[in-house]
Amino acid sequence: MEKNPRFTLAKINLYLIAAGFLITVIGFFLMSGSTTVVEFNPDIFSHRRITVGPMVSFFGFLFIIFAILFKPKSK
Repeated sequence: MEKNPRFTLAKINLYLIAAGFLITVIGFFLMSGSTTVVEFNPDIFSHRRITVGPMVSFFGFLFIIFAILFKPKSK
């Protein structure tokens, strides 16, 4: 078995993946909120939970794909 000290992804790729993960977590946080079992809460149909949160999460996932495929310029 040959040892290769080089990783498949460069350091910038790992930073970009971490940033994409953070964007995705922010999107999930925007979709979350308080839930009440006792009474109906019309806030579950808010613009933030229905539209903004899923779009932010989707763009976070797309950014992670971009981060994996990104090839840094050689020196």
